[in-house]
Amino acid sequence: MSTAIATAGVISGMETLAGENSAPARFENRLSLKILGTNWGFAGSTDQFCAAIKKEGYDGTEMWWPGTKEKQAELLAALKKYGLEVGFLCGSGEQDYARHLDQFKKQIDEATTRFEMKPLYINCHSGRDHFSYEQNKAFIDHTTAATRKTGIPIYHETHRGRMLFAAHITRNFIEKNPELRLTLDISHWCNVHESLLHDQQETVSLALSRVGHIHSRIGHEEGPQVNDPRAPEWEAAVKAHLAWWDAVVEQKVKSGETLTVLTEFGPPDYLPTLPYTRQPLADQWAINVYMMQLFRKRYVK
Repeated sequence: MSTAIATAGVISGMETLAGENSAPARFENRLSLKILGTNWGFAGSTDQFCAAIKKEGYDGTEMWWPGTKEKQAELLAALKKYGLEVGFLCGSGEQDYARHLDQFKKQIDEATTRFEMKPLYINCHSGRDHFSYEQNKAFIDHTTAATRKTGIPIYHETHRGRMLFAAHITRNFIEKNPELRLTLDISHWCNVHESLLHDQQETVSLALSRVGHIHSRIGHEEGPQVNDPRAPEWEAAVKAHLAWWDAVVEQKVKSGETLTVLTEFGPPDYLPTLPYTRQPLADQWAINVYMMQLFRKRYVK
């Protein structure tokens, strides 16, 4: 098959998905939907990465808070050079709870006060799945106070291994913490619950009402990332995710709020590979660009 025919097939499929059972609501203004690119898996420099996402048409990037002044200056220069915005990711890998919380607080405090450019938001890999409810609540309390102080939205991600790793666990946090706002990466829940969540619709609806930011990876019953969302065998998973995202967009359109989205299909080993050679089964960069274009076609008039 020629590249032109293959590309035409992808575009045709995207237009079908973008228009199929049209989204219940669409943004009037392109600026109401900010789509960001991930540097996860990108091998070049910060300047090269920012140049690449600018060329593709992204509005900015989400990346881990750079811990050194040198890295912060490098990122700031690239963002200004290419006219891009930024959201930061904060979290900790410490096993000890006290050290984990301390490192998390330090990152939040720095990311909300030390960068010359005001970030669009902060996304959190919050706590751990094995910490107690009260231990994990401390992460929410700190970010709630930081948002009140700085005005920067801070979201907690629905992520395996973190405090919001499962739908029913997240529901408990939502019901007890009215100011909790979510980054929706619902692909993780599909994996955790080994389903497309048809048996937890009430809980999912509650979670969708708290979403401020989306990670647009598509998961399935046996994993957090399909090998290629353009492949027809993933139609059911794609449609399930579109329905969840439709609901979030509809809420944002009605409220007049801006929605931020990160296209976050990851590199190997998130992206499945061939055995022995570890060659990826698809092109991570191309998939993320496809997701960006799909969001724009489906959700902007």
